[in-house]
Amino acid sequence: MNAQHQPTGSAYFIAKETEQPETRTLSVLVDNEPGVLARVIGLFSGRGYNIESLTVSETEHEKHLSRITIVTFGTPHVLEQIKHQLERIVPVHRVIDLTLRAREFGHDKPIERELALIKVKGTGDHRVEALRLADAFRAQVIDANTEHFTFEITGRVSKIEQFIAIMRPLGLVEVCRTGVAALNRGADGM
Repeated sequence: MNAQHQPTGSAYFIAKETEQPETRTLSVLVDNEPGVLARVIGLFSGRGYNIESLTVSETEHEKHLSRITIVTFGTPHVLEQIKHQLERIVPVHRVIDLTLRAREFGHDKPIERELALIKVKGTGDHRVEALRLADAFRAQVIDANTEHFTFEITGRVSKIEQFIAIMRPLGLVEVCRTGVAALNRGADGM
């Protein structure tokens, strides 16, 4: 076995060699109680799975239910294993692969959005250009003085990434991102 194909400790490499890794968005409905998020995260880290984005919030207050949105990467076989293992965690009510559900409706992805706060420091031409580009991206100025701006921008992950990249040479100081929030396409809920 050559060095390029040697197995690692990660579950990503236990799959048919013909399967191509892909990014998937999972939505997990859980009881809002202490330790649930840690158990979900533990499932991923304990098996060598990576989480690219994670958001969680109570969404049904009367029932004390929270929704966890996870963006992860792996082969279809590994992603199916992840889904089945999540379903076995006791306080988990439902696990939906939003990416597969979107494909059923003829779309590549579910409805996904992210929010970012982006601080840019600059004066003169850089300051003017940062404001012009922020307007083009529909980013809102939420804090400013003569030396910096803090922008709020919402959109697809690709839009956020692009905005960050163009702000970098203009004086990017720091970025805070919420992670992906996602919903099914179509009329049905989770």
